[in-house]
Amino acid sequence: MKTSLLVCLALLVAAAVAIQAGILGGSRPADIGVGNGRLKPPSPTRNSVSSQAVLYPEHPQRAYADIKPLPLRHGSGAASLQALAAVLASMPDVTVVTQGPDYIHAEAKTRWLKFVDDLEFWFDPARGVIELRSASRLGREDFGVNRERIEAIRAAYLALP
Repeated sequence: MKTSLLVCLALLVAAAVAIQAGILGGSRPADIGVGNGRLKPPSPTRNSVSSQAVLYPEHPQRAYADIKPLPLRHGSGAASLQALAAVLASMPDVTVVTQGPDYIHAEAKTRWLKFVDDLEFWFDPARGVIELRSASRLGREDFGVNRERIEAIRAAYLALP
């Protein structure tokens, strides 16, 4: 009985160490970014949101993924994205990975299990908005986490002077 308890304890410790080391973080997708005026499509499962979901009418999770883009707030796409980058940098567990004049890629990491979500923001000059996408790297369900995070980012961004 003591042996099985020690084995269980050892497994729990090993799992905790593996989680903290980032084993649940997944790999950074190679296909994110902007191509032909579009961000990557929403995930086929309920673990992403995208302001461009409407561009994929046959997508199985289009209704779940659909979210509004961000409006411009600071006169230009570049200035608005710079303000947005400041909002992202102020958020705990969010790291800006790539920042350009018209595109931002950030990673958000959950506190305990260290799951990583990819956040993308792109200034669409044709529509005059900031298109966005937020998707979990792993799993089939995000329980609304990506939508909640984007809405928190939206609120902070819109609250800027």
